[in-house]
Amino acid sequence: MKSQNVSRAVLAAGVGAVLAATALLYAPEFLGRGTPPPPGPAERAVIAARAGAQAALPDLAALIADREEWLRAHPDDGASWAELGTAYVERGTRLGDVRDYPKAEEALRRSLAERPAARGNTAAQLGLGALAGARGDWRTAREWGERVRKAEPGRWPAYPVLIDAYNGLGDYGSARKAMERLEELHAGAVVRARAAQTYRDRGWREDADAAALDAAALAEADTEKAAALGRLGDLAWERGEPEEALERYGAALGLVRDHGPSLAGRARALAALGRTDGAVRDWRAALARLPLPEYLLEAGELYESLGRDAEARALYERLRTGTWARAEVPLGLLGADHGDPAAAVVRLRAEWARGHRSVGVADALGWALFRAGRAEEALEYVKRATDEGLRSALFSYHRGEVERALGLRGPARRHLTEALRINPAFSPLHAPRAATALATLGEPPEELPEGVLPVAPVGKEKTEKTATAGPGTRA
Repeated sequence: MKSQNVSRAVLAAGVGAVLAATALLYAPEFLGRGTPPPPGPAERAVIAARAGAQAALPDLAALIADREEWLRAHPDDGASWAELGTAYVERGTRLGDVRDYPKAEEALRRSLAERPAARGNTAAQLGLGALAGARGDWRTAREWGERVRKAEPGRWPAYPVLIDAYNGLGDYGSARKAMERLEELHAGAVVRARAAQTYRDRGWREDADAAALDAAALAEADTEKAAALGRLGDLAWERGEPEEALERYGAALGLVRDHGPSLAGRARALAALGRTDGAVRDWRAALARLPLPEYLLEAGELYESLGRDAEARALYERLRTGTWARAEVPLGLLGADHGDPAAAVVRLRAEWARGHRSVGVADALGWALFRAGRAEEALEYVKRATDEGLRSALFSYHRGEVERALGLRGPARRHLTEALRINPAFSPLHAPRAATALATLGEPPEELPEGVLPVAPVGKEKTEKTATAGPGTRA
């Protein structure tokens, strides 16, 4: 769940990059007016997009309203349709509101009708790629991104779309190559944020933190700086440093007081520090601001850990019955831990068959199989999740429990220890269970198992042979 939070923040940055592409090529009638007065909200959104930054949500809403009004009078403006559609995608992603997505698709398709792809309408194609990614349709996102890259290899906003798509498909090698190409083509906060995500996914924690610090330093608008600081908070939280995470989330919220990812992050950190009243308060604020499926699951598990079962069930039901995009992993984990594990296996196997083979899907599928009583099948998937490079306490816990069920005591002990070493408070429900499971396994045996011979120290065997060979003989 923690990895999804960072991924969603980076996805929003990627959509902003696509919006930047439309603004760069097709700046609307705001520009070229001589010496204008201070920019209004819609103009500020265009300026932010041209810089590759996130616009403030009120400014983004103003841009959408302006483009809608403009297109009522100029319905043949394909460039403005692309800009409007991409703005819908960004707003839907940042608010977790899928109702913007059908409007986005309609606008982007209209853009292609007015100006086909063959005539160079890469902006609409990138918008459709970002939309597919927002919906979790990674194959389609890859197709749109690769079309644009083939047509214009130097068009940098294509690469965030491709990075998201490759990660969603579990093609991490291609994602890394796309990241390298993006760094060759462009610089700035959005690229450093992407680099931080790539390093994190490889387990390079210090590099990830350094790149995220760069992103925060390069960010100019408060919205973009808050997103960078929230990302730094996520990285601190994932490595088990809740005090530092709390400081970083606080800095983000000092800039944008209702920054949803930072409210959720602060709730996690407060819970880890035992400040559960504050954690509950922040979870309520986060869900009111950004009701993402992974947040509903996390908040529900906190309530369950506190014995507030009715509130937990209400959140689980809200997750179970809601209309979501990219919710297969939290829905699968919900079924595995709080519902029907067998149904969760069916759901996640369907996602796997669609080619969605990220570490998150692998871990969730392995866990659902384990919870459904199929530990031997589960082992393949939990290994895949932990072996890619991402250091996730939750993934290590899941693998340790699967290994424990299979009687693999040594590996189980190692992975449960690793989970608690990475982040001792990684989950209000599962971290205590990891500690209990580790205690049940006990200390490693001092005696070797029957049939296993001790390994002689290096050089000892040769010395003994030499000593017994006698004078004048060869060892």
